[in-house]
Amino acid sequence: MKILLTGATGYIGKRLLPLLLGKGHEVVCCVRDTKRFYYEEEFASKITVVEVDFLDSNTLQNIPNDIDAAYYLIHSMSGAASNYDELESIAARNFTLYLNHTNAKQIIYLSGIVNDSSLSKHLSSRKAVENILKSGLIPATTLRAGIIVGSGSASFEIIRDLVDKLPVMITPKWLNTKCQPIAISDVLEFLTRSLFNTATYNQSFDIGGPDILTYKEMLLEFAKAKKLKRYIYTVPVMTPKLSSYWLYFVTATSFKLASALVSSMKVEVICRDNRINSLLEVNPISYEQALKRALLKIEEDDILSSWKDSMISGRFTGNVTQYLKVPKKNCFIDRRKRVIKDRDYTIEKIWSIGGETGWYYGDWLWSLRGLIDKIFGGVGLRRGRTHKTVIYPGDVVDFWRVVYANKKEGKLILYAEMKMPGEAWLEFKIINNTLYQAATFKPEGILGKLYWYSVLPFHGFIFKGMIQNLIGKS
Repeated sequence: MKILLTGATGYIGKRLLPLLLGKGHEVVCCVRDTKRFYYEEEFASKITVVEVDFLDSNTLQNIPNDIDAAYYLIHSMSGAASNYDELESIAARNFTLYLNHTNAKQIIYLSGIVNDSSLSKHLSSRKAVENILKSGLIPATTLRAGIIVGSGSASFEIIRDLVDKLPVMITPKWLNTKCQPIAISDVLEFLTRSLFNTATYNQSFDIGGPDILTYKEMLLEFAKAKKLKRYIYTVPVMTPKLSSYWLYFVTATSFKLASALVSSMKVEVICRDNRINSLLEVNPISYEQALKRALLKIEEDDILSSWKDSMISGRFTGNVTQYLKVPKKNCFIDRRKRVIKDRDYTIEKIWSIGGETGWYYGDWLWSLRGLIDKIFGGVGLRRGRTHKTVIYPGDVVDFWRVVYANKKEGKLILYAEMKMPGEAWLEFKIINNTLYQAATFKPEGILGKLYWYSVLPFHGFIFKGMIQNLIGKS
């Protein structure tokens, strides 16, 4: 069967794709930027990639008409736009109208649990999208999940950050709100088993694990799984805005995502029934088991996808292609080059830069820059990277975004997502036996020029030390 997969570069989409291929389906992947979509060559004959922006109805013409079913995995909760709910409705409407003219027999939509009468903006938006999809001619199956537990999920990474960094937590009272977490493996089971199951057509189902826990209990269970002693005290005086700032400064989340999550976390997300478990013969694992699986994946550096690599985790906009050409005119450039002794050694060092590895010189200064960025509303340094040695265009490396990565060619280009009066690139390339390193800054007005000269004293030894450590000891 030919399956349309929207959000193919997202957290869920990246994990769902290999499962669909494994079941023998042909998959049409919808992406906004084909340059940042990668798959194994062995699947080339089973994958079609189309560039689609669901806010632009004209681009939907790229989707073939002969699809048999479609997964709708699109949301904009952590995007920069304050009217993300309106944008989600527009995208869903365009999608539904177009699919009415295809051969599709089913739409499967992953939503959030929306059982409370007073919903947050985020959950209200999910409910509105569900209604739009149901208004079309194609039978829609909606799976409503709460907190998804898995390496790389936004909720899991926030819990991980809080527990790892704070031995004692003074927390807002919404930590006593109850929810029903579900393992990412079970979410994928429900998504795949719902496909072409006529009993799920025109139905909405709540999906969750067997445990109903407060967010406080989830944090303490995580601490227990990591053998950490943690103390959590809740106070009634922390406003939603203060709560959002608390999450923003302690974790790797963006302020927009923190705000959306805080508003949702005040609402209980508990399944009304579990009829879909018997219908699809799925027995969800416990929260404790889900934690163990996620932590094992992290330990083995086997994280298939992460919310951090989403374009909306930072200030990056548009396709990576538009940032590929590093400018030279009216720019400040710190250029350095060194003869390398071992190409493979240097390549591996470059491809491991950032995250837990660090920046090879003056890491405390990089950390200070990350802290300053957070204070001024930027992404900071805490996003890290999804894999220790693997990077693709579009991936995150601390407060940089990868715009080009070709290991065979020996070239890596990073674009800065930190707050600054201008734009910045960091480029590495190996030609013959020489490593070329360039830090480029395109200033915006007088403030941009002042910024460059203020950090110039640090560049001399930071970038000198970096390139020297990339080639190894002399």
